[in-house]
Amino acid sequence: MGIRVEKVSKKFDDFVALDDVSIEVPSGSLTALLGPSGSGKSTLLRVIAGLETPDSGTVWIDGEETDGLPVQERNIGFVFQHYAAFKHMTVFQNVAFGLKIRGESRASIAKRVAELLELVHLDGFADRYPNQLSGGQRQRMALARALAVQPRVLLLDEPFGALDATVRKELRAWLRRLHDEMHVTTIFVTHDQEEAMDVAEQIIVMNHAVVEQSGTPLELYDEPASEFVMGFVGDAHDIAGEWVRPHDIEIHRERDDQGTEALIDRIVTLGFEARVELTLADGDSFTVQTTRSEIDSLELREGEIVSLHPKRTRVFDDRLPA
Repeated sequence: MGIRVEKVSKKFDDFVALDDVSIEVPSGSLTALLGPSGSGKSTLLRVIAGLETPDSGTVWIDGEETDGLPVQERNIGFVFQHYAAFKHMTVFQNVAFGLKIRGESRASIAKRVAELLELVHLDGFADRYPNQLSGGQRQRMALARALAVQPRVLLLDEPFGALDATVRKELRAWLRRLHDEMHVTTIFVTHDQEEAMDVAEQIIVMNHAVVEQSGTPLELYDEPASEFVMGFVGDAHDIAGEWVRPHDIEIHRERDDQGTEALIDRIVTLGFEARVELTLADGDSFTVQTTRSEIDSLELREGEIVSLHPKRTRVFDDRLPA
């Protein structure tokens, strides 16, 4: 059930939400739409779902053109950041709702809901009400409800955004495992780079209503197409017009003409790893990622001036706006 979006544009009054956007989502893949607030990612998701009508362009799902196709006929499961559960219904009744609307038999509904609750690790919670669940459990109930009608596409709009960091991390791992079992073509929206890198097989980076780049997490990290992607997908710094990752910098105690001088502000050890926070001569802050053994061997101290030597840099011809 692959998805193809071709030359889609969408405006809200004078605001351009999507500007000639084209993407390909392979069948059975787990794809992230990644970008800052206002980049157009949620609007693109809603256009695919049929919740917004594009001003121009076309969406295909499984080779079928969806222009004019109502939401209810697209067979899409949708989960929002703030899931509006039926508070007066139990977990079982919430998950079963779409199946009842379709006129399924009681026996088939009971069997399907039981399977889904086990799949999302909520078996034993069928008789509880939404207000008796944690935030993570409510989102898993939301996913079970979306999957109940066996959608050909699953769309998730910031599904973990309202949860705390620990629960988000647990649900990311759970979503990967769920996808490995279900293989439903899935697109999820996030502004969290770590979340996208951790979960997705393909990442589509959006900025200012356009697609900056799409590819695997490693492709975007190692071969960014623009300054924006370099700085948004993972940490990066601009030193004299050259972009460098924090782990691609060597620190030398001896100051020389080939390096860039910097003042060590702080050294933070994180078990085996270490982070050196520095200030450059122009006042910009900079962080180098290294190891604790490297810190010890160089005998680095806070307050001293060192020389930075990039091992790998990137130079971009286009100076894209941040």
